[in-house]
Amino acid sequence: MNFAFNFSLECISNRYNKPINLEQMKKLVLAIVFIGMGGFAMAQQAPQDKKINREEMKHKMQQKEQERIAEMQKELNLNESQVAQIKGLHEKRKAEMKNDFEKNKEQRQARMEKMKAKRQQMDNDMKKILSPEQYDKWQAGKKAKMEERRAMMKEKGFKGDRKMRHGLKPASQSQVN
Repeated sequence: MNFAFNFSLECISNRYNKPINLEQMKKLVLAIVFIGMGGFAMAQQAPQDKKINREEMKHKMQQKEQERIAEMQKELNLNESQVAQIKGLHEKRKAEMKNDFEKNKEQRQARMEKMKAKRQQMDNDMKKILSPEQYDKWQAGKKAKMEERRAMMKEKGFKGDRKMRHGLKPASQSQVN
């Protein structure tokens, strides 16, 4: 143990051409331990965070819906009866969409399995045609393109004003007019 510790100190001090004292080594080891513990703690929290995020997302969606209805009421000068009817219509539409989603779940899963099988067949065919180096290069290019598409989709997902879908002016324009 003593030999390994002295050897590692010697390697580090030779690399930077500076001698490392015991105090610096203690700080380095403590920093590594804390980083490791932090990573372990974060890994333990992941399932709880998903549940919290789902609840938070549901709450945000309800809040956004209320804000949209309030804005429609203001922009279109709706009375209470109209607001109640619109809320009922939204609830009905939401329930229909949920039912449709559940009905089509099996079909979606079957299509996904079919597409997965086709991708696997394509991979197998490419593997037969290409050399191992070419295949690795092709796989890396394919992976890079997929990451680009994900980044682009993520970027597009956060752009645009949802209020325009309802034919209402964005908040910034309605304040100016």
